[in-house]
Amino acid sequence: MARPEPTTLPLLDRQVHGPVQRLEATLLAQQSTIEYWFRRQWQHTRPPLYASVDLRNAGFKLAPVDTNLFPAGFNNLAPDCHPLCVQAMRQAIERSCPTASRVLIVPESHTRNPYYLDSLGTLAGLVAQAGFEVRIGSLRPDLTAPTPLGSRTAPHLLLEPLMRRGNRIGMADFDPCLVLLNNDLSGGLPTLLQNLEQTVIPPPGLGWTHRSKSHHFDLYAEVTEEFADLVGLDPWLITPESRYCGQVDFQKREGLECLEANGRALLAQIEDRYAERGIAHPPFLIIKADAGTYGMGIMSVRSVDEITQINRKTRTKMSAAKEGLPVSRVLIQEGIPTAETWGGDGAVAEPVVYMIDATVVGGFYRVHAQRGPMENLNAPGMEFHPLPFCEPCICPDRNREPDAGPNRFYTYGVIARLALLAAAREMAELNP
Repeated sequence: MARPEPTTLPLLDRQVHGPVQRLEATLLAQQSTIEYWFRRQWQHTRPPLYASVDLRNAGFKLAPVDTNLFPAGFNNLAPDCHPLCVQAMRQAIERSCPTASRVLIVPESHTRNPYYLDSLGTLAGLVAQAGFEVRIGSLRPDLTAPTPLGSRTAPHLLLEPLMRRGNRIGMADFDPCLVLLNNDLSGGLPTLLQNLEQTVIPPPGLGWTHRSKSHHFDLYAEVTEEFADLVGLDPWLITPESRYCGQVDFQKREGLECLEANGRALLAQIEDRYAERGIAHPPFLIIKADAGTYGMGIMSVRSVDEITQINRKTRTKMSAAKEGLPVSRVLIQEGIPTAETWGGDGAVAEPVVYMIDATVVGGFYRVHAQRGPMENLNAPGMEFHPLPFCEPCICPDRNREPDAGPNRFYTYGVIARLALLAAAREMAELNP
């Protein structure tokens, strides 16, 4: 999981790049209209504090495949992006809590993961540079005294046990104005975090205890319909199609008939879409847990037979998500191959775009030399390569080709913000 310095752009298969290149040209020609539309959307629907969006560029289609509202990976952003991150973080915190001076970060409990610790240290550094006093409070029951965080990006930081006084949490000598969650609450909302009078961002209701990928992508489809009508493009080009099954037990082989029926219908639907558009690529499906992160509970299938004949090893892998929680709700999603590769060995790559508030602040490529273009890349053995520069995410160059680096990254930023808007609508549902 190395993070080498950026040196080059990934290669994109030109044989399949026509539709996405036309998309890039459309977005480039209508940049002013698009940015105005986004400004109006954020006036009506506040964005989450931060998010990361995994994208897949097939050349004939470009769409998000996951939206994380409690992102790790800040350590994989290029250092040149940090000033933009700091500015966006300051604005986001001030909008959430105008009087904030102290910020408490509540991280994941698996804080022995060195890569996550580096992300946490980077995140704390960004908040501190934005002008806030920062401490990190842990939910770990075994933590009884301040302990060095162990982050290579912030070796001075401590991980401290949380204490609660009435409806406030903090430390004995630290009463924060604002609580910043970097914990996706897959295991539920701890008692320590319930009914707090302090501002908590993102709101706990966006944790995986309540949130679902199927609902997010339903909202995303609504957003892309509106956006496609605005700029005059085919919404299918930027929208993954999906189906949902809500009662599945992989270990007991229960509910697989739902997967089989919906998988067959979705494969037929994708084949029809491909035929309409002259796409020769074989369709495939991604079956994933409807809640959770870290690339767990995901499988790729090319036929219904792979669902009905699922072996014990795969059933075991699919039966549990993060923190060992059982998987019963499943999203069946159109598989989007990646046409981007990195380096001389042609390792497959996918862009991950990071946003703070409504600002695209950078991102990186997730690269995996042992995985294929139709497989999940969020797996052991992956590497991260920062986007070579930050400005192209928000500043396209109309004097260059539509698929030049600045314009490709601007397009990625637009699609990522559409996913962010879907997440904003999720958040708005918590407090209608």
